[in-house]
Amino acid sequence: MNAGIRKILVLGASGLIGRFVTDDLRARGFSVVGVARRLSASQKGGPLDLELPVMSMNAAVLARLLRDHRIDVVVNCIGVLQDGPGSDTSAVHCDFVARLLQAIRDRGQPIRLVHVSIPGATETDRTAFSTTKREAERLIVESGVSFTILRPGFVVAPAAYGGSAMLRSLAAFPFDLPDAERATPFRPVAMKDIADTIAWLAARDPSEANAVTWDLMQEQPVTLGDVIDQFREVFGTGRWWRIVMPAFLLDLGARSGDLASLFGWMPPMRTTAIAELRRGVSGDPAGWMAATGIVPKRIEQMAGKRRATIQDKWFARLFPIKALMIASLVLFWVVSGFIALVISYEAAAEILRSHGFPPSLVAPVTIGTSLMDMSIGVLIAFRRTAAFGLVAGIVASLGYMIGAAILTPDLWIEPLGALVKTGPAIVLMLVALLTLDNR
Repeated sequence: MNAGIRKILVLGASGLIGRFVTDDLRARGFSVVGVARRLSASQKGGPLDLELPVMSMNAAVLARLLRDHRIDVVVNCIGVLQDGPGSDTSAVHCDFVARLLQAIRDRGQPIRLVHVSIPGATETDRTAFSTTKREAERLIVESGVSFTILRPGFVVAPAAYGGSAMLRSLAAFPFDLPDAERATPFRPVAMKDIADTIAWLAARDPSEANAVTWDLMQEQPVTLGDVIDQFREVFGTGRWWRIVMPAFLLDLGARSGDLASLFGWMPPMRTTAIAELRRGVSGDPAGWMAATGIVPKRIEQMAGKRRATIQDKWFARLFPIKALMIASLVLFWVVSGFIALVISYEAAAEILRSHGFPPSLVAPVTIGTSLMDMSIGVLIAFRRTAAFGLVAGIVASLGYMIGAAILTPDLWIEPLGALVKTGPAIVLMLVALLTLDNR
């Protein structure tokens, strides 16, 4: 069938793989409907980029979506790393796939399902992420629909997100993983090889390459340390002296990531990510290579295609600092408000009294500003309200500075320079606001 009349539905079109595949297939002449729960402004390329509540859509609604757009191929790139607020691995990987399979069967015409899964053997599955991914594979195999399951290795793409961003950041700093983690098998795959595979499948009848599972990864075995070292060559940090992180720091970072996820953040460093990293990435790409004729790129070809640009370096260095910025700003606002309200209330109130504030306003202003500060910290702590909290923090800080200049100008020259230090705090909040986007 001609690529120009193939209709493809990409589910998860805002993710690392889904976005690249959507754009790549369109460039090849396919008609592609990209669906995601939420698309950033830069990802909305036209009327076929749709924001839909896919997780709440039943089989009938999904079937109508397939029918309305006359879909021939469904590419499922939807996945979540770990259970948490708004993320349920079983619901996403199993329940949704079951409804999707029912919708494909109800459509009443041959539709190929290309399902993006994970590499590894069933006996090594230890996390909810891996076990539910494997259960989804079982549902697909037993469904009777035309399918191809793709198990890509560690994905190397022009964009960086999640684990890819984490490894790039590690390569940009003078730190290294413990020897055990560095020695973990870790075969990568180029994003272009994944896109080439999906395009190859989309151009063929559903009866071809049907009911197969392929490992997509480079042919030569490499370790996690090899992958990081290759990124170091790209960043020009290969010869740096490095500090080896103790294993407990990885676990501590993962627990901190789990805590952050309770507030709606999706840090790449969580317990599931570390568990999967320690399991490693391995497989056999021979079947995939023989069927498609694709020769997978090696890590030095993926990462070393071009030297890191200044924007690559800035991103890699700022990516882990972003978490520190958010955490420090939350503590700054919550603790400063708590101190003024509880620990040093009299001292805070005395500042107002000594500058001629009406006695009736001293307590309301002291209590009100303290509660406002603490509220700003709480707003910043939650991902959904972080942007509003940062803007509120900037406005409040400017208000404090202007108010002090009018009512208490002598505070600008007090020895500890509290008001002078507000300026850098505003800049930090501005940087945090500008780096909130993940995609």
